[in-house]
Amino acid sequence: MLTTNELARYQRHLTLPQFGQAGQEKLKTSKVLVVGSGGLGSPVLLYLAAAGVGTIGIVDFDQVDETNLQRQVLFQQIDIGKSKARLAAEKLKSLNPYIDVEVHEIRLTSENALDVLKNYDLIIDGTDNFPTRYLVNDACTMLGKPFVYGSIFRFEGQVAVFNYQNGPNYRDLYPEPPEPESVPNCAEGGVIGVLPGIIGSMQANEAIKVLAKIGQPLSGKILIFDALSMQSRIIKINRNKNAPVIDKLIDYEEFCYGPKTTKIMKEITVQELKSLQESGEDFQLLDVREPHEYDIANLNGELIPMQQVPEAGDKIARDKKVVVHCRSGARSAQAIQYWESKYGLDNLYNLKGGILEWARQIDSEMQQY
Repeated sequence: MLTTNELARYQRHLTLPQFGQAGQEKLKTSKVLVVGSGGLGSPVLLYLAAAGVGTIGIVDFDQVDETNLQRQVLFQQIDIGKSKARLAAEKLKSLNPYIDVEVHEIRLTSENALDVLKNYDLIIDGTDNFPTRYLVNDACTMLGKPFVYGSIFRFEGQVAVFNYQNGPNYRDLYPEPPEPESVPNCAEGGVIGVLPGIIGSMQANEAIKVLAKIGQPLSGKILIFDALSMQSRIIKINRNKNAPVIDKLIDYEEFCYGPKTTKIMKEITVQELKSLQESGEDFQLLDVREPHEYDIANLNGELIPMQQVPEAGDKIARDKKVVVHCRSGARSAQAIQYWESKYGLDNLYNLKGGILEWARQIDSEMQQY
């Protein structure tokens, strides 16, 4: 039952013909888990808390970074370096003292996903990586939980409700992940700051519809939204007879990015790279970031964006040292693994810490992003 204070707080909901007190009471008794409290998670969490969802769980092991503040509206400048999950919980309780917030300051894995998800009625994915997305989908399918999906990239977003009342799941749409070098994430490809607010609000809307049992959730459908044209379209999703049967959780990093190599990757520090440049030794420097990143700051290396990595084998020197770098070292490591496995190269070195480390240690005037 709603208290007197709750009746006052949710009055605008109570006057809705299809919603009313019964709908509000359904929200109060519901438990929702939001995986990720960043760009998508911020609006999802704020609107679910404001709407009166009784118990909200937050899964996030990350800390606030300055680059988050362009779109992650839960956080402020003074929050940099602090735990996202704990900050989010404090702000949701400040927004609505009548709800419970549960913090899971962990990385969701195949080992813990079923235990974490099993106590919630509905799961919302607010992440931006394929391993977690497939993990959440598969765990929800095994547990029989509806899963509200959201995705953003540059100016386009997607929303869908998977595994709702035995409806299609994410693997009916995407049975297999794309090639890892073919789809840059938001850090690599960029995203307009308002887009996660729009898509996250849509995810919250879908969650409320499912929980309150109103309207027509986006089950068996995916909504695609273009922020540049302000146009959207809905595409029907059917059961895919070739989709895999999900009866166990797997290694999703390997599933999405390929088997882990036992070979130790060669690395070079920024100090060693500087000495290499000053020595006059002949070497090749490759930059696997995106063109817009190169325009912000660069080391005058040859630009090969990640999407071009599979076709760039003939551009890599075989007779001298090759140093590969990106922003922080992750993408360059991925490119090196690909080139080493495909061409058997043994002359590739990953710049440890990437161009960010160069800016910190070598050139303090270099623009950071």
